[in-house]
Parts: sequence; C-alpha cells; structure tokens
Amino acid sequence: MTPHTPTLVSKHPQMGTTIFTVMSGLAAETGAVNLGQGFPDFACDPQLTEAVNGAMQEGLNQYPPMTGIAPLREAVSVKIQNLYARHYDPVSEITVTAGATQAILTIILAVVHPGDEVIVLEPCYDSYVPNIDMAGGVVVRVPLTPGTFRPDFDKIQAAISAKTRAIIINSPHNPSGMIWSQQDMLRLQDILAPTNVLLISDEVYEHMVYAPNRHWSAAQFDGLAARAFIVSSFGKTYHVTGWKIGTVAAPASLSTEFRKVHQFNVFTVNTPMQYGLTRFMADPKPYLDLPAFYQHKRDLFRAGLAKTKFKLLPGEGTYFQCVDISELAVPEKNLSEAEFCKWLTTDIGVAAIPLSAFYADSFDQRVIRFCFAKQDETLNKALGRLAQL
Repeated sequence: MTPHTPTLVSKHPQMGTTIFTVMSGLAAETGAVNLGQGFPDFACDPQLTEAVNGAMQEGLNQYPPMTGIAPLREAVSVKIQNLYARHYDPVSEITVTAGATQAILTIILAVVHPGDEVIVLEPCYDSYVPNIDMAGGVVVRVPLTPGTFRPDFDKIQAAISAKTRAIIINSPHNPSGMIWSQQDMLRLQDILAPTNVLLISDEVYEHMVYAPNRHWSAAQFDGLAARAFIVSSFGKTYHVTGWKIGTVAAPASLSTEFRKVHQFNVFTVNTPMQYGLTRFMADPKPYLDLPAFYQHKRDLFRAGLAKTKFKLLPGEGTYFQCVDISELAVPEKNLSEAEFCKWLTTDIGVAAIPLSAFYADSFDQRVIRFCFAKQDETLNKALGRLAQL
C-alpha cells in the first residue's frame, strides 16, 4: 500500500503568504531595489556584535532565566524611567521576548478568551488580526482616518462593548508613519477609564520620531500604564531586525499572565545577545541619536520623491514614507495599489508595499509605502529609477 499524507483541514484557511514575502521575492527575482520590507541594508554598530561575541567567548551560551537576564531587564527599567518617568520593576514587570511579533501574540494568547473582542485600528501591522484569530477572539476593525491616519475617537468609543477585552494601538504607526499626540493619548485614557479594556501599545518605532514631534509612550499616562502591555524592539532600535529580541513592560499582575504563556511559547531568548545588548545599552547615545540618523534619510528620500509626481504624505515617525500615486501616469490605467507595486517593481525596478495589504477588505486609497532604512547609496539608486515618474 502506498503511504499517503493525511488530509488536513486548515485551522486558518484565510491565511496566506504575507505581502512582504511576495514583494521581496519579486524584487530579488527582478533585481529591483527593495524598499518594500522594513529592514536596514546596513550593519549595526560593530561594538554591539563585539559585545555579543565576547559573551559567547565567555561561555554565556546556556539557558537564561525565562523572563530574561536580570541585568538586561534592569537596563530596560532604567531606560524607561529616564525617557518616560515611570518605574517598572525589572523583576516582576519587564520580560525579554523573541521579538515584538512574539510579544504581541503572547499577550493576546494570555488575555483573550474565545469570543472576546479586540479592537484593531486599520491599516495595521499584519500580525495583529491572525493573532486574535488564533486566540479565538473576535476582531473589531476601526478605520484610522483615510489620508491622515489620525485616530477617530468617536468610532473607537462606539466600538467598545461589554465584550471588548483589549485595544491595540501602534505609535509611531506602521504603515503610515503617523504618531499619536499627547492629546490623542489623553483622549484614549479618558475613553478607557470607565472600562476594563486592556491596552496593547506597540511602540517598536519609539526612537524614530522626527522634530518637532516627540514620542508619547503609554508609560507616561497613569490611566494607560495601569492597563497597558508596552512592546518595544531592540531589533528596530539597533539595526538588528534578524536578532528578534524585544521587551514587554506591564504591571505585575498583567506580566504574570503574560509569562504563563511566554514560558511555553518560547520559554526564553538568545543568551549571548541578551548580554551583548546589556553591555551596549550602558551608553544611551545610540538610541538618543537615532531620530537624527533616520531624519537625514527621510529628508534625503523625501527631497528626491518631491521631484516626481508622487504626492508625499507626512512622515512624522518610523522608517516608512507613504505616497499617493493618484497623479502618476502609468501605461495601464486604473491599476490597484497592489498591481501598481508589482508594475513598479518589474518595470521601474523599485519595490514598495501597497497600503491595501494592511486592511482586511483591501481598501484601496491610492497610497503605497516605501522603507527608507537603507544606505544613502541605496536610496539614491532607487530615486534615480523613480525619477522617470
């Protein structure tokens, strides 16, 4: 009898390959400059890799504590205190994670019961909705204001029900680059005050906010911090996205529930990298200088795009720049955002991401997203190709 693979009924029939994988594959196939997926094409500070290598050579290669090594959690606690004036106990309130994506999934698995509602603000990072689905939760989509991507608090308030377990916010915002203002955070605090709704605050781009703006963390607001899981990323901050290391800061009672899932989700995180990061964090200059570093790249890229028929949207934060493509003349009229991005990759030689990929219903508003976390040489190469537009 011929062996056969059992037929599998998919638990997640609607899940496919992410747009990032598709566009990066197309960019590699065609030789396009890849400004689609959000990762740097330049190296991190050599002192950081030297610190990790040193930890390896010292024999720090076995399991660390489940919550992360104590010195790194203490360094994170000090950093949050210095930046946002709130103390998180490094023992009971800070956990080291295998990146921000794992952190968000673990939060949702820890707190969302089947049937619980979770509010997501669209467009949103593509892991949020599948995470909620995997937990048996119900996704409640609230659109950010098209064009500006500002939060619509009337719609947020109207979406809250007796079944709402949590709301996910993301500032600086991927994909739009919008940041929440102090007034936005205060308004959210007022809306959530009479509820038991938890806050999942995705702040992985916290150090990429451009003058005269500033990042407002949920940690800075008593009413938000008391109900918030705050997610951060070493990968984004130190140009090491492939290391997949982040943190979650949350009140002790919330961290306890988070850690119950974390211990069986990943158990713990790469030991020598934790020690290397601890040593590197002794100097705050790298993350304090990061806004100016990326603002230079943003300004270089925006100046080049301004010479094309792309309409620039505001770029307040992150390392993404969104543009409106409505004024561009292309060989085929009425291309969707996704079709335009494929044409841009194959015919012009620059890969981008359609904003429609960040909406459940593929809402098309004629906007695409570029990543400018690239060497100046890479950006100039892309701009040279885009100049014909």
